[in-house]
Amino acid sequence: MMKKLTPWTFVRKLVGILRKGPRIPPTLADNPLLQTILKRRSIRSFTKEAIPEDVWLAILEAGRVAPSTVNLQTWTFITFTSDQWRHTFDRPVPFGGVRAVIICGDIDRNRKVIDSFPGSPLVEYTVAVMNASLAAMNMNIAAEALGICSVMLSETGQSGFFHAKYLTETLSLPPGVFPLMTIVFGYAKIPLAPMPPRLPLDQICAPAKYPGGDQRALENWLLEMKTGFKAARPMWSFEGQLRYYGDNILRAEEELRALIYHQQPDTQPEALGET
Repeated sequence: MMKKLTPWTFVRKLVGILRKGPRIPPTLADNPLLQTILKRRSIRSFTKEAIPEDVWLAILEAGRVAPSTVNLQTWTFITFTSDQWRHTFDRPVPFGGVRAVIICGDIDRNRKVIDSFPGSPLVEYTVAVMNASLAAMNMNIAAEALGICSVMLSETGQSGFFHAKYLTETLSLPPGVFPLMTIVFGYAKIPLAPMPPRLPLDQICAPAKYPGGDQRALENWLLEMKTGFKAARPMWSFEGQLRYYGDNILRAEEELRALIYHQQPDTQPEALGET
């Protein structure tokens, strides 16, 4: 039976979360790149300090040189300053970021010169999502290495695939280009956030076979997720966030079907506001 998040359980789990961190082998503890990757955190509160232009261009270049299937580079990056974001969306960049990039999967550009996957829309979409996500992570790590923090968003502030129809219309995206996520960049107000609850390595990794999943380990992870969510957002809950997704998932599914399979949604709902 799943344990409830009692006040005592909340305190105990929160202490456990704060004490945990990445497991870096002692022999590699001084490796700067490994430390950058393992210490990266998603930041949700930024200062107003501007990002130097050379640093910003280096972050975008890291996205440009990311690996991709057959080097197809099925991505497009739509960049924003805080003023450009407000002008486009009539609201600030989420969490007070000073720069943002909307990462799009893009098969339109390649179609102008080659037909990579004729008659296979799901394969086209999957390849574009995979490639664009690699580019997004390259930007994320490059930013971290340069002292810039970030957060990748798919829903907050209508910023990703969960509001595909709204973004497609607002940005006038052509067929074959679909918004996936927004990366918000800036300098963090809090230098280092705790690591969110992670499943143990043996729950997600096994040699030469599927690892399965230990029920107790999964239940412990879920309790830690609820604890971390409540600590970060006292007026909201992990269950409430799941309900929000549940209430809106059919709309998001219809919008994505329209983009991938060129099917028209049964309804045309208005774009939703930020949760």
